[in-house]
Amino acid sequence: MPTSQLIQYAGAAIFAIAVLHTFSTKFFDHLSHTHPRHAGLFHLLGEVEAVFGFWAMVLILFMAATADLGSAIGYLESQNLVEPLFVFVILVMAGTRPILHLARRLVDWISAALPLAAPVSYYITCLTVVPLLGSIITEPAAMTLAALLLRDRFYVQGISKRLKYVTLGILLVNVSIGGVLTPYAAPPVLMVAAKWNWDLFFMLSNFGWKAALAVAINAAAAGMLFRRELSVLNTPAADAGKTGMPLLVVAIHLLFLLGVVYFNHHPVVFFGLFLFFLGFTEAYSKHQDPLMLREGLMVAFFLAGLVILGGLQKWWLQPLLAGMDATVLYFGATALTAITDNAALTYLGSLVEGISDQAKYALVAGAVTGGGLTVIANAPNPAGFAILKGSFDEESISPLGLLGAALPPTIVAMLCFLLL
Repeated sequence: MPTSQLIQYAGAAIFAIAVLHTFSTKFFDHLSHTHPRHAGLFHLLGEVEAVFGFWAMVLILFMAATADLGSAIGYLESQNLVEPLFVFVILVMAGTRPILHLARRLVDWISAALPLAAPVSYYITCLTVVPLLGSIITEPAAMTLAALLLRDRFYVQGISKRLKYVTLGILLVNVSIGGVLTPYAAPPVLMVAAKWNWDLFFMLSNFGWKAALAVAINAAAAGMLFRRELSVLNTPAADAGKTGMPLLVVAIHLLFLLGVVYFNHHPVVFFGLFLFFLGFTEAYSKHQDPLMLREGLMVAFFLAGLVILGGLQKWWLQPLLAGMDATVLYFGATALTAITDNAALTYLGSLVEGISDQAKYALVAGAVTGGGLTVIANAPNPAGFAILKGSFDEESISPLGLLGAALPPTIVAMLCFLLL
């Protein structure tokens, strides 16, 4: 067997093992508590964010052993790791106190206008407005903001396990579909928009209004289903005593954030802005909380591993996509998204020659529809996991629990994209 073919088969096998590993992280977390002697190792293997980075390392070592070190390094250098770097930067910047202060004020203002109990209206607003903001500030930023707002307002109050999972499932689905109002914010759309000439008008008219409707239905349904539990929760004081936030500091943070979003394809620019941003936060540290550097790095590690492993899946994934008609492709893309990053899926689909307009729509709609089913389905998902997992039992989120919670909002998205 040629070495290149052996590496392709090994890459597919290692990718399958990594996917299975993501569904086993809760088991390893449990072992870390029951076997303290090896708790460190089991805890590492139970970190969702470490899974794909770990197995990407195994792949590179295998390539170095079967081919040579130069080939392994060449493969690494051929991969586009801009997205992991961008997600790291945007997660850290969006999670700062001034940006959260601005987001809270926006959510407070909108939720106050709803004729519902304050906790219920705040909950619905968090799961509607913030995911849709992802079409402007990008999905990773929206995921970070929404997860932090939900954690600080609801998860810290010891809500029921069922509400935790339902909220997480809707958050992941709504962020995945909430970024399709524009052609640049959702990674699976970004991969194809330029090649297929999808502009802002096209996205709004073909995807945006359907996604907005599904987002609103999902959030409202959860708010009404859990209104009794939500209504008795405390309404914390605004920013826990941190309301004295200078407008100029908020404006400067927002400018840095918008600059990073605008230059999201140019890492030399947005990372340079990030370094200036770090200097600013240090100079005005009294207006800052500890930066989420560890969480950002872990999420970037996860995504980089996914990119490295995903680069060897083209040989089986692209022919599979090419053999489907539009309807089958929609359901196939939704299902495949659960086991591979949806941006990688649409990118591979864009390489298929002669694909019809109906198939293009089906591919992207299916990819964003299934973006909340697993942690690996959509690039921003690990950010939400990293922020919220500390509120779950043993600080671990069950992949099967998430899958079950994400299915109903996924079905709502399916109906909106297919029937409207």
